[in-house]
Amino acid sequence: MKAVLLAGGLGTRMREETEFRPKPMVEVGGKPVLWHIMKILAQQGITEFIICTGYKSEYIKNYFYNYGPSNMDFTVTLGDHSGIEYHGNHDEFDWKVTVADTGAETMTGGRIKKIQKYIGDEPFFCTYGDGIADVDIKGLLEFHKSHGKTASMTTIQPTSRFGVVDMGHDGVVDKFREKPKVEDWINIGYFVFEPAIFDELGDNSVLEEEPLHNLAEKGEIAAFKHRGFWQPMDTYRESQMLNDIWNSGKAPWKSWE
Repeated sequence: MKAVLLAGGLGTRMREETEFRPKPMVEVGGKPVLWHIMKILAQQGITEFIICTGYKSEYIKNYFYNYGPSNMDFTVTLGDHSGIEYHGNHDEFDWKVTVADTGAETMTGGRIKKIQKYIGDEPFFCTYGDGIADVDIKGLLEFHKSHGKTASMTTIQPTSRFGVVDMGHDGVVDKFREKPKVEDWINIGYFVFEPAIFDELGDNSVLEEEPLHNLAEKGEIAAFKHRGFWQPMDTYRESQMLNDIWNSGKAPWKSWE
């Protein structure tokens, strides 16, 4: 199965970092957050990736084009660029990565539409390039196969940003609850789509609006409930939080040595 990663947005809420690079390339523990998502997928058997780039696309292109020289020793004869000899190995040797420039201003649905030629007539995985989660990918795929619908969407009950005050009718405070989980479920990406999804997508459609709404009205999308770790990286503060978790040595998503 191929994985489509949406990595082309402007990242306007992270200007401290995204002025110089696209948000999926902001680092967690010295590696781009995009790399962490790819490692999560690779550990569960998905090693073929299609990265939909846009804003500062050249940054992502250069990262993967130079992945070998950046991660291994090598020998090159100066003046003779016909070959380069690499020494050693790295853990991502079996990754196949297609970097597709889908336009700086293109919306999420349009980005997926533009890479249809790389998918073929088969189901595919898709997610955002800035959200880390320890989703059970094999469980998600089994769930998708079981219901036979066009799409599966991973959902979670997020933690409230604020602490909650419980009180009686008379206003007397009973107790405090520090950032509890909310009752509603939200979309965190980690989709599985059948090829029929392309019929719902326009050249510049927003995936989360008309396409997903239409699928819901048709009863063609099902929610996979994730009860583990999830953390988006929408702000600089959240990037610091992810780095703190990584540096603690207890990152819930790290399933590799």
